[in-house]
Amino acid sequence: MDSKVAKNWIGGEWVEGASNVAVRSPADPSEVVGHYQEASADLVAQAVAAARTAQKAWWRLGAVNRGNLLYQAAEVLAGQVEDLARLASREMGKPLAEARGEALRAVQILRFYAGEGARAVGEVIPAANPDVFQYTRREPVGVVGVITPWNFPLAIPMWKMAPALIYGNTVVLKPAEWSSLTAAAIFEAIASLFPSGVMNLVLGAGRVVGDALIRAPEVDAVTFTGSVATGAQVASVCAARGAKYQLEMGGKNPVLVLPDANLDAAVELAVSGAFRSAGQKCTATSRVIVERSVYAAFRDRLVARTRELKLGNPLEPETYLGPVVSEPQWQKVRHYIETGMAEAGAPLVGGLEKPASLAGYYVAPTIFDRVSPTATIAQEEIFGPVVALMEAEDVDDAIDIANRTPFGLSASVFTDNLSLALKAVEELQAGLVRVNEETAGVELQAPFGGMKASSSHSREQGRAAIEFFTTTKTVALRPIR
Repeated sequence: MDSKVAKNWIGGEWVEGASNVAVRSPADPSEVVGHYQEASADLVAQAVAAARTAQKAWWRLGAVNRGNLLYQAAEVLAGQVEDLARLASREMGKPLAEARGEALRAVQILRFYAGEGARAVGEVIPAANPDVFQYTRREPVGVVGVITPWNFPLAIPMWKMAPALIYGNTVVLKPAEWSSLTAAAIFEAIASLFPSGVMNLVLGAGRVVGDALIRAPEVDAVTFTGSVATGAQVASVCAARGAKYQLEMGGKNPVLVLPDANLDAAVELAVSGAFRSAGQKCTATSRVIVERSVYAAFRDRLVARTRELKLGNPLEPETYLGPVVSEPQWQKVRHYIETGMAEAGAPLVGGLEKPASLAGYYVAPTIFDRVSPTATIAQEEIFGPVVALMEAEDVDDAIDIANRTPFGLSASVFTDNLSLALKAVEELQAGLVRVNEETAGVELQAPFGGMKASSSHSREQGRAAIEFFTTTKTVALRPIR
């Protein structure tokens, strides 16, 4: 397959779609990075049927053999890290160094789950009757629909597909339109290593392709990362037909800065959490809550460091943040900046202006001062390089402000006081709480997910992934004497 023309991978073959869609660089919309061929509802049905046909044999292959194939896939992907990173950077605008790190993360995820093939699953449980041998076994849910966003086009598809595959499921991946080329490149690299129908790829808009996938009767489970609104639709459709679903949606992630914190370290990690990937992470820092006694000192350092950041072409090594992914995303972020200006006045740094030399969808890193906890920009996910800076009276007030949103994905607290750190860990309503670390990121072997509107009932990554991608069967064996 020509990597510049992404097709659909169905039943072990590249299949042309119903239409050819151009993919333009967000750094320079006049540049066409490639094209993808959009699937139809009929092609989605074919992909699901191929996955269903392949699933039983894939399960019977055995976990150790499945793990060996995942390990081979990791080695192939490791040899293509630079090409994949460059393509992802050109397609969705992430700085090349970050894209390279993400590609390496995808390799590490494959290796981790390859090892799962040789790890124990299930447990032996004592029975009331001493003649009974009672145990549990883990079995795959079946066919898994995988719907992924554009902001981590390499890592997120892998951290969903790899556990699904190792536990004996087959998959149909529907990536976001703005990461179609990268998704197809992953499949071009590794999909042929697996039996036909085990991995399938369908490209196109959510309203056609995604909707057909979540409604397909033979899709047993759907794992989704995206917006709250779309996640609610996924949940409703899956619940109505009895399919399992997993949702990772959004965040309004706070950083708490307490008076004893190392302010320079806190500033650097707040900047990284807020502005890398142009703020387009569900775990990105979007609120910085600072105790009053150090508010001015922290604010001055934060603004000064933000002014130093290089906004520019994502392929240039000195670039700290590139463009946002698309014109609709650019318009959305600009709308929130306008809202912030109405709510909190002119920003301390950034705003609506961008360097005239940048032709793409660029948004300058922006900080608003003394934002009310009830303001729109303090409550709604922006998914761009915009920070609401807020003042708190003390640690209790800071925690209260942090918890006063519908979201609960990630939170950080900066302090050298162990008691205050443990208080924050206990009281912050977030699935990830990090002390003296940025809000963004979690290690691949650790569970990932949030509270409240951020996530559904299950966790991704690490060994926790087994809970979603398998069902538990309890077995009791008693000999008849």
